[in-house]
Amino acid sequence: MTNPLVSILIPFKNVDQYLKECLKSIQKQTYSNWEVIAVNDNSSDNSLQIANKFAVSDSRFKILSNKESGIITALRKAYNNSNGRFISRMDADDCMSPKRIETMVNSLIEHGKGYLAIGKVKYFSKTGVNDGYDRYEKWLNKLTATGDNFKEIYKECVIPSPCWMVLKEDFEASNAFNPNRYPEDYDLAFRFYEKGLKCIPCTTTLHYWRDYDNRTSRTSEHYAQNYFLDIKLHYFLKLEYKPTDSLVVWGAGKKGKAIASTLVEKNIPFYWVCDNEKKIGKDIYGVLLKHYSELENIKKSKTIITVANEDDQSVIESFYHELRLKPAIDYFFFC
Repeated sequence: MTNPLVSILIPFKNVDQYLKECLKSIQKQTYSNWEVIAVNDNSSDNSLQIANKFAVSDSRFKILSNKESGIITALRKAYNNSNGRFISRMDADDCMSPKRIETMVNSLIEHGKGYLAIGKVKYFSKTGVNDGYDRYEKWLNKLTATGDNFKEIYKECVIPSPCWMVLKEDFEASNAFNPNRYPEDYDLAFRFYEKGLKCIPCTTTLHYWRDYDNRTSRTSEHYAQNYFLDIKLHYFLKLEYKPTDSLVVWGAGKKGKAIASTLVEKNIPFYWVCDNEKKIGKDIYGVLLKHYSELENIKKSKTIITVANEDDQSVIESFYHELRLKPAIDYFFFC
C-alpha cells in the first residue's frame, strides 16, 4: 500500500471566521495525496464562498451542499462522495498540525486492518480554555499515548471526533455514518469499539481544537448530557450486559436515577446501591436502595457506577479490588 488517497470529510455551517484557517492547515500537510469533501450544511454566512475559493484554486477540495439538515446527513453525504482508501474527519473550525495526515497514514500502513489511528489534541481559545475542557484534554491524551482509549469509553468520548483515521473497509464494517444517533461522534466511537478496532498509541499532538462560546458542542441540544447517558446505556446493555448477570447501579444522584428509571421502563431487574445514609433504605421507582456492601453477597455482578468524584472513584476501585472484580469487565464508570 503506497501513498494511499485519504478522504477528509468536513461538514460546515456558519464558520466563516475560522474556515479559511482550517482549510489552509490541510493545504500545509506534509502528506499531499488527500481529498477534502466539504459539505455546506445550510450556512447563512460566507462559509460557502470561502470554501468555493479553495476549490477553484486547488482541485483536491470538493464542495457540496446538504439538501437535508444536520451534521449526520452532511457527514453521510461527504462520505458517499469520497474516493479514499483511508477515511478521516475534520471540524471546520479547527486546525491540523502539519504532519497529522502523514503520521496517521504511516501508522495505518504499519498496523493494517483492524486499527484506528488517533492523535493527541490541544484546545485553544482567545479567552482561555475552561477547566472542564482542560481536564478532558489531559484525560484523553493520557489514554491516546498508550492506546488504551476504549478501556474508559463509558466515561466520555474516547475518540476525538475530528482526529481519527481508519481504513475504508473498517469504517464500512462499523456502519459508517448510517445511524441517526446523537452525539454522532460518541456513537461512532462505540461502534469502533464494538467492531474490536484497536487504537494505535500516539504521543504527538496532531489536532488543535478551537473552543468558543457558540461551537456546536456547547449550543446544540444533541450534545446535552442526557444524550450521552442514553448512548452509554444503549451500548452497555448491548455489549456488556447479559440476562444472566446481576446488574447493579451504584449511585443515586441525577445520573443514577436516570439510569434506574430507564431500566425500570425496560423491565430490566437490578440492584441499586450507594453510600448516602439519607438515601439507603428508600424506595425509588419501586427499587430499594441498599448499602454498597451488599455487593459482597451478589454473584456475577456487573455494575454501572455513576459517582463522579475522583476521590470517591478511587475508594470504589479499592473496594472492587478487594472483591477481585475487574474494571471494564465487572464494573464500569459512567462519569
